[in-house]
Amino acid sequence: MSKLQSDRYSPTRLITNPTTQYDFPGDRFIPNRSLMDLDQAHSLLTSRIKKSCNPTFNEEYRQKVEEKLSLDSEGRPFRMLVFRGSPKSSRRSIRLIDEMRREELEAVDNSTKQSLFRRLPKKESRILDAPNIVNDFYLSIMDWGRNNILAVALGSELYLWKSENGKVQRLLQVGAHDYPSSVSWSEDAKTLAVGYMHSNLQLWDAETSKLIRSLEGHSGRVAATGWNGHTLTSGSQDKSIINHDVRSPNNLTSRIQAHTEEVCSLKWSSRGNVLASGGNENRIYIWESSKMSSSNFLHRFDDHSAAVKTLAWCPYQSDVLASGGGTKDGCIKIWNTQKGTCISSKDTKAQICGLEWNRHHKEIMSGHGFSASEHRNLLCLWRYPCMTKVGEFRRHTSRILHLCQSPDGLTVASAGADETLRFWDVFGPPSTDNSRISELEGLLSLKTSPLR
Repeated sequence: MSKLQSDRYSPTRLITNPTTQYDFPGDRFIPNRSLMDLDQAHSLLTSRIKKSCNPTFNEEYRQKVEEKLSLDSEGRPFRMLVFRGSPKSSRRSIRLIDEMRREELEAVDNSTKQSLFRRLPKKESRILDAPNIVNDFYLSIMDWGRNNILAVALGSELYLWKSENGKVQRLLQVGAHDYPSSVSWSEDAKTLAVGYMHSNLQLWDAETSKLIRSLEGHSGRVAATGWNGHTLTSGSQDKSIINHDVRSPNNLTSRIQAHTEEVCSLKWSSRGNVLASGGNENRIYIWESSKMSSSNFLHRFDDHSAAVKTLAWCPYQSDVLASGGGTKDGCIKIWNTQKGTCISSKDTKAQICGLEWNRHHKEIMSGHGFSASEHRNLLCLWRYPCMTKVGEFRRHTSRILHLCQSPDGLTVASAGADETLRFWDVFGPPSTDNSRISELEGLLSLKTSPLR
């Protein structure tokens, strides 16, 4: 091969003069890469996507690109690669590519705006009276079961509120010197566990409104309970954690004595293999279900500087746990329980009384109490994992005591020391059902009895 022929096909020549014509056979076509901006294409496919916090954006963007790669502006198929041809066809191809880029940029911007600035309700969708609710940071007296029934203790009485029809039923009433200190629905929502100030722990049948049994073992108030299948775990002011097998006549299966002060919170992971416990001595313990003993914990976290009353497992990352500290701490901390590390810490400047993860967006809501600043009595919505504030609600006139969410994960209920329950349609898309909106507006005025 001559020197001229060798240079003709050399890589150097292709780079320095990419549009040079070559005398290839008539049936051979070489892509003309000079007509394609590969750097900009790579930027559109990578850097723009990283700016979005919307979990559904990548899939929408991919579908949009596939549509544009298969059809031209008139709906006819066209080839992705731009081949050397007449000036007229080249200009037409360039226009198509420019149009694609412009439309994709607009799609990226719109999706990013929707993710970063999604619409939130301006106020609660419903308000219910909650007279005599005990204003105590350490109690956990509200829970929303999978049967769509909200259980809430008001002083010495415990009520069941049915979300479907708004009916209220009083389940129990105890003596004036005792009252419920924790409430927790079983996973099948057939049984309600109720802990009391005077160390009692009871199981109630919600359908028949009858007491099933009493569970022994504690000597102080039971302010934390949590279910894991047929196992009920309880935490007490006596500093102990007890696992009860509710099927067995001898219910006590294990007792753990690791916390040095009252056990304030208990949460089982979604898979049921790990338990998190928070204490008044500012510590969090992580326990494996198969190896639970007083000295055999998986991790111990000492980063909070106040009582840990609220814990919440992430619904889409099973090893991620959120915790909230009391007045002197005010931090939301995110933990990797597999590695035993703190992923992030957000100072909210207020007592954290409740945390609820959003199952439909990557967000977490916090309910706040005491604060030396204007952050008290707030509900705040945070974007995860960056923990930037999406919005806040200042409707309670006293500190927020409890948070829980509906079974469908669309509505959050907050209970405040102002003796009100407020319902927030904040986790899902806004409702467009006019009849539903009218019904909610009508219920706002019904405040003549407890929970009405």
